[in-house]
Amino acid sequence: MLNKNHSFHLVEISPWPILGAFSTMIMLTGMIKWFHLYNINLLMIGMILTLMIMFQWWRDSTRESTLQGLHTYSVVNGLRWGMILFITSEILFFMSFFWSFFHSSLSPSIEIDMMWPPKSIIPFNPIQIPLLNTIILISSGITVTWAHHSLMENNFKQSIYSLSLTIILGTYFSMLQAYEYIESSFSIADSVYGSTFFMATGFHGIHVIIGTSFLMVCLMRQMFNHFSSKHHFGFEAAAWYWHFVDVVWLFLYISIYWWGS
Repeated sequence: MLNKNHSFHLVEISPWPILGAFSTMIMLTGMIKWFHLYNINLLMIGMILTLMIMFQWWRDSTRESTLQGLHTYSVVNGLRWGMILFITSEILFFMSFFWSFFHSSLSPSIEIDMMWPPKSIIPFNPIQIPLLNTIILISSGITVTWAHHSLMENNFKQSIYSLSLTIILGTYFSMLQAYEYIESSFSIADSVYGSTFFMATGFHGIHVIIGTSFLMVCLMRQMFNHFSSKHHFGFEAAAWYWHFVDVVWLFLYISIYWWGS
């Protein structure tokens, strides 16, 4: 590694990929056990192992990008394209849910009396919690952009404040969505409406939680001065992901909550 004549990062041997694969397998096996036997012991073990491995893997990646200085321009460019392709795959993932929703809503089958929403379903009022959540996510998109510009201008305090505000808004969104699910008059088992509604909004909710965690890691790294105005792709990737989550929610709100109700 010391005598290399290229600008790329050849990753050293790491135990985390294989251990991460096994911990994920344990977690998913525990999920099956939870579904069938109503026992969460194996699921909790898998989740704890996965979180520990994630922490240590991210720790090593952070060291490579900061203390060791291995993330050159070529490496960051590769990471940037990797994130773009990842978000593209996520867009296609959500397209499948929208496809299912519009297929069922534009031509309702006879099993649900050829009407949408089905007769027994009482949909959510789109101008209550869903509208509030829309305002929250749009506001969080503004605050994360504020954090990005503060970072590029070397304004340490403003980047900390705005990033903290984004995390608070993301957490508040998740809390409101959990409350909405608890108060729901229908479940995922209630016809194709319940299935498409909870699959689409539920997976979006998981993405909000992942994005909030991503931003929390960025906040800790910013506090440790890991980012500079020229070298902060870790935060940039988190901001891209958060904007993607915002845009998906706008489509969810317009199609499922407003038009679909």
